[in-house]
Amino acid sequence: MHARILGLAVAAACLAMPVYAAVVLGDAAGSYTISQAGSSVRFTIGKAGGGGFDGAFARFKGTIRIDNNDVGRSKVDLTIYPESVGTGQGRIDAFLRSDAVFDAANSPEIQFRSTSVARTGDTTALVTGRLTARGKTSTEKFTAELDGLKAGTIRFHVTGKVLRSRYGMDVGTPLYSNVVDFDMTLTGRRG
Repeated sequence: MHARILGLAVAAACLAMPVYAAVVLGDAAGSYTISQAGSSVRFTIGKAGGGGFDGAFARFKGTIRIDNNDVGRSKVDLTIYPESVGTGQGRIDAFLRSDAVFDAANSPEIQFRSTSVARTGDTTALVTGRLTARGKTSTEKFTAELDGLKAGTIRFHVTGKVLRSRYGMDVGTPLYSNVVDFDMTLTGRRG
C-alpha cells in the first residue's frame, strides 16, 4: 500500500515539473529557425512623469544554434524589420519608421549577432553580441531563459535594455527615456 502511494506521489511530482526542469543540454543541442508563430519581439519606452508607450515588431527572422560540447560557442542571429513596428497608434508608428528614429527606408534591418553565450544557471544564459541599427553597431547583452523544449521546438524568454542614443535614435530625450526595455519570446523549430 505504501509503495503504491509513494509511486503515485513520484509520478504526480514528475508530471508537475516544468518542461524545462528535465531538459539536459544534450536534448537542446542543435540548430533552430526562429518562427514568427509563437514568437514576439516587444519593447517599452518610458516617459518622464509616467506613461510612455509599448510596441512590437511584426516581422523578424533568425536562428539559434546550441552547441552541446561548449555552450560558449552557441550562436544567436536575429534580424528585425523596423517597418513592421506597431504601437497601436498610427501617428507614432509613422514617426518611428521615419528618418527621425528607425529610418526604415534607408536602414531596413536591425541585426543582432551574438559573440558569446555564458550559462548563468540551469535554464538561463547571458547572450552578448553586436547590435546594428541605422548603420551603427554596439555591444549589447540580453538574458535568455529556457521556457520550453518539446518535440523539436524550443522557446526562450529574452529580456534586455538598450540605449537608443547609441544608434542615433535619441529624439525626444529626456522627455522619453533613452532606455528601451526589450521583452521577447523566441520560439525555434529544429531543422
